Amino acid sequence: MTMLKTYALVTKAGIQRDGTLTDTMFYRDGQWVRFQRGRPRKILGYKEITAYLAGPSRGIYVNPQNGFTQVFSGYSDGVQVIPLNSVGIGSGITDFLMYNFTANPNNLWQFDTVFDTTGSGNNLLVAHPGQNLSAIDSTVKTRPLAGPINGYINVTGTIASGNPTITLSAPNTLIVKGMAVTGTGIPANTFVSSNNGGTITMTSNATSSTTESLTFTGYELSAIGVFQQTISITSSSTTATIVAPLTNEFIVGAGQTVTGTGIQAGTTVSAVVGTTITLSLPATATNSSVYATFDNNISVSGGIVALNPYLFVYGDNGLIQNSGAGNVNDWVSATANANNVAPSKIVKGLPVRGGSNAPAGLFWSLDSVIRVSYTPTTVTTGTTSVSFYWRYDVISSQSSILSSQCVIEYDGIFYWIGVDRFMLYNGVVKENPNDMNQNYFFDNLNYAQRQKVYATKVTRYGEIWWFFPNGENATECNDAIIYNVREATWYDAGQAVGAQRSAGYFSQVFHYPINSCWNINAVTDGANAVSITTGGSSYTNGTYINVNLTGGSGTGAQAIVIITGGAVTTVYITNHGYGYVVGDVLSASTGSGAGYIGTTGSGFTATVLSIQNYTSLFQHEIGTDAVFAGSSYAIESYFETNNLGWVAGGPSQLTPIGENVWFRLERLEPDFILSGTMDMFITGRPFAQSSDATTGPYTFDSTVNKIDLKEQRREMRLRFVSNVTGGNYQLGKLLLGGDTGDVRGY
Repeated sequence: MTMLKTYALVTKAGIQRDGTLTDTMFYRDGQWVRFQRGRPRKILGYKEITAYLAGPSRGIYVNPQNGFTQVFSGYSDGVQVIPLNSVGIGSGITDFLMYNFTANPNNLWQFDTVFDTTGSGNNLLVAHPGQNLSAIDSTVKTRPLAGPINGYINVTGTIASGNPTITLSAPNTLIVKGMAVTGTGIPANTFVSSNNGGTITMTSNATSSTTESLTFTGYELSAIGVFQQTISITSSSTTATIVAPLTNEFIVGAGQTVTGTGIQAGTTVSAVVGTTITLSLPATATNSSVYATFDNNISVSGGIVALNPYLFVYGDNGLIQNSGAGNVNDWVSATANANNVAPSKIVKGLPVRGGSNAPAGLFWSLDSVIRVSYTPTTVTTGTTSVSFYWRYDVISSQSSILSSQCVIEYDGIFYWIGVDRFMLYNGVVKENPNDMNQNYFFDNLNYAQRQKVYATKVTRYGEIWWFFPNGENATECNDAIIYNVREATWYDAGQAVGAQRSAGYFSQVFHYPINSCWNINAVTDGANAVSITTGGSSYTNGTYINVNLTGGSGTGAQAIVIITGGAVTTVYITNHGYGYVVGDVLSASTGSGAGYIGTTGSGFTATVLSIQNYTSLFQHEIGTDAVFAGSSYAIESYFETNNLGWVAGGPSQLTPIGENVWFRLERLEPDFILSGTMDMFITGRPFAQSSDATTGPYTFDSTVNKIDLKEQRREMRLRFVSNVTGGNYQLGKLLLGGDTGDVRGY
């Protein structure tokens, strides 16, 4: 019997893609494997939340609220929300009502939350659809949007029996057409048909007269910095008077565009003194109560970030601009500022710990990193005093950023990818060294798709993930490079199917990372937007929900249909269905019960203007398998050691000892926490430039104590593969039984 020597495997944590196979002590290959305590273990599985997410998603944001996690997803044509319970079961997808928004295939979304400073809990979801997907330096300006993050607004209003009008106690720009209205004296299935300066018109008449709290329900996003204020104007005069000013809600100031009855096109505010407004153009009519719309014209190419209680927007030529405190409609008060602080476009902003100078934020331009902090000071020159509220410090003017989505904060340190290296900020900007797979990343990245690179994190395992398009023909992310902060090492997903993602987000409350897939599902082509071709006649006025739309080449589309004056006036798609094409002509039937538009009338038609594709939304780090539609599928996971041959120092040595002999492996003692079976392959070659010879598999499970074999290579590597449903593993201390093999004259 051969007297074997026992060696412990000492391959270092991480997968080194850069360099040669011979020149490393790290693992050389792997797929869907991570490292913990220096040992490889399988990355956990992922479960499909829904297969009907409009997509591909180009931005995901997560907001926990009342035991549910709201997942917001922005795509080319709008925003959707899906509430999840604590285990990731969704309760249906809702489309946002979109105002002041332009659908575009280049829309790349940034989201944030602006807190309600009054304590009522009516926080705002703020979103920016920047047309930046194909070019990070795009100069196309789009409006930031805002809406109630919980999908409802509680306000006080007065109604009168037999009247469709609600008079709000204070104007509210977030109440828009299409929102449902509930409250005492409001019939069921009543919706908002218009909001004019705080006067709401409903689709139904009130059944009683009362002043009470009303609830307006509906997810919507509309332009920030736009509000209505009642003013008094006189024909041919450039002077107007604010009627009943609401200074806590809406602030009128110089530079705002003004529109309304009797106001000339192109009119702006020149000055405001008290309640007197000077207009740039004279009024064309006399009216003591004009519902004038004031527009701050907030439109940027970069994005948004909330440094609460302020909202910041940014974009071309180093623009950084902020609202007044606690008010996304205020861009003219003293604390609202606009500055150009860099020569190139600002593409990303994030909050940073500011200490006594809070709030504070970091902003990334294409070539700089800028810190903004709240430092109010007053400068007096002679008899004139000027107050300054914000300080702008250029932290680095020699930086770069690969993608506006690639920055992430991890325990107070910011990590991102530059155009040719990995970066971090921990008080200073510096390189995050990567000698493991930096070449692998930059040599294989499809640079034309750089804006699709996005960052997320898995803090349980200390990981930062950057999903990226790997390959010159890769148009979507199909791989992920991973930096393990805790282990101080690098690895990657090995182009596993689970890395085929387009957007993601990690919440500390909902402990599963959320990622969306870019693959288009088989059931697709939902009716996205429709226009009323013919309103029809003789229909019964009212609001009809879950109306089945008939006709066209598809099936399953449903809508809320509002009928006024006997004709269909509004159609809101609530279920997109599938199988439609642009130009399909749809209608709806009359009949009794749900799904119909009353019992009388005819002639209504609507034309499909656009269709949408469906993709899947996943929660990651759950179970061990890929779960689609309730069915589990195996996820292949493997790792491969470094060279264990004697010419490389042997399985337990870190430096070569120069013995030109083969390594003979006769026994392996598996030490795994293991579920399911695992296969081991022996691979290797006689010289560094030679082709590999692979044998195996040697299959084992948790009951196998040892594997006897007779394998020898001058250069030897071991590959362990798990590819069964329910398969999982963690490597322990792997013991190898072997000795010197043949002495050959290679």
